[in-house]
Amino acid sequence: MAKPHFIASDVHLGAVPRSTERAFIRFLEHVGAEGAALLLAGDLFDFWFEYGEIIHGKHFRVLAALAELVEAGVPVTLAGGNHDAWGGPFLRDEVGVIFHRDSFHTSLAGRAALVAHGDGLGTGDLKYRTLKRFLRSPLTVGAFRALHPELGLRVARAVSGTEDHAAQGDTKGRADFLEAWARARLAADGALEVVVCGHSHEPARLEVAPGRWYLNAGDWLRSFTYFRMTADAAPELLRWPAAGGAQRSASAR
Repeated sequence: MAKPHFIASDVHLGAVPRSTERAFIRFLEHVGAEGAALLLAGDLFDFWFEYGEIIHGKHFRVLAALAELVEAGVPVTLAGGNHDAWGGPFLRDEVGVIFHRDSFHTSLAGRAALVAHGDGLGTGDLKYRTLKRFLRSPLTVGAFRALHPELGLRVARAVSGTEDHAAQGDTKGRADFLEAWARARLAADGALEVVVCGHSHEPARLEVAPGRWYLNAGDWLRSFTYFRMTADAAPELLRWPAAGGAQRSASAR
């Protein structure tokens, strides 16, 4: 029997308590024992930037767990989000993850899939679209790399906004924009079976047409949700226990 594929998103390591990091590492161990592959749909880190061979040491436990997962034969794919789009050789060569800075096509449990973190997509995030081009331009990246890493980290923390979003739960509009975008992609491409996004922090499991799905794994700030996918069944939206206990099904929009 084929092992399942797992999907998680928006863990925001660095802006969450150590208990969340420990819970996520337990999740990675579960994937290693039960899964065929893992997709992380962006914002795994609240901030990630590679200064050559210098990387953020706070994440070493999760990075080691990801490397062990890859070495055990479970491929890990990471979509760059608006907080961690600046992945590079360390993630690819030392940790072993497959890193995509932009949207990409792949196969999930034998199904044709389109994956995008979701920032700047759809009819929302109008200001961010301009900001995204600026933040990802070679000139901006080069200027940021010229900063001392500790200064760069302080700047990133100051502009993150993750804690405010977690407290306010202001995600409804963003979720609607992404759902509309996913529906449009499925309508435009008859071969596409699954569209996966993150970014909204709202779990979504929508069968747009028979056997065709829009999936959003939510986040690990409030929902601790993830997907388990097999080739012969509907995707399962599950909730990981943040502090021990049993996994359980989760509701979605």
